[in-house]
Amino acid sequence: MGKPYKYETVLVDIDDGIAWVTLNRPEKRNAMSPQLNHEMCDVVARMETDPDVRVLVLTGAGESWCAGMDLELFFRDLDDKPAERAVAIWETNEWRWNRLYTYPKPTIAMVNGYCFGGGFTQLIACDFAIASETATFGLSEVNWGIIPAGIVSKALIDCLSYRDGLYLALTGKSFSAKKAEEIRLINKAVPAADLRREVETLARDLIKLNPEALRGTKQAFKNVRGMGDVQAADYLAAKYSELKFRDKDDGYSKGIGQFIDDKTYKPAFGAYKPGK
Repeated sequence: MGKPYKYETVLVDIDDGIAWVTLNRPEKRNAMSPQLNHEMCDVVARMETDPDVRVLVLTGAGESWCAGMDLELFFRDLDDKPAERAVAIWETNEWRWNRLYTYPKPTIAMVNGYCFGGGFTQLIACDFAIASETATFGLSEVNWGIIPAGIVSKALIDCLSYRDGLYLALTGKSFSAKKAEEIRLINKAVPAADLRREVETLARDLIKLNPEALRGTKQAFKNVRGMGDVQAADYLAAKYSELKFRDKDDGYSKGIGQFIDDKTYKPAFGAYKPGK
């Protein structure tokens, strides 16, 4: 067992394979400060190789998921500190996009409240997003004369249709969880009382699956989006070979054996039985 996950602005609870990671600045609607970004870099880096973590769930303390960047701490306080600002910019992009988008383990955004501005980056970076019906979303940057910068605009246009993404960015209007589900920003909106149960059910389903197959599938799926056909085919062939090398459970042989030889596995009815 390594050192415990103890931080000032992030809470971590690991329970039977699920890491419940909570942004913990409720008094600021979990707006991201340089300290929070620094601590989250440590969280995601350590959990990547933590054998006790099979699925990462990201949520927020109190009534918000994330209200974006803390403008005072991130911008005004660092105006005359170029070195500190460079570190802060690197760390905010590192955990939210560089690591989280192609994370080797499944990630779920559990959106319990307000999700605004820069919070869209880690929302889109997560593999799944389930929100409370009471959650509110918005890209409000245009309202105070700036653009959705960082990687937000790129993440948004990759996730949404051209029309929906441009409408949200140019109007700056807030919208509901039901609207977020309709435009496929999230997978589903559920009653607030059911949110944690829905997320945990999904996480438990994912834990049943071969972790190396999950890793390879999600990274392949995300990386081929910007490739041409020939490049994608070559990459996927290499990724397939990598999976067979990395998978110590030999899921391919076991799944095929259970399907063809043992007649105990049917693809339409769940996963093969690991370890058999």
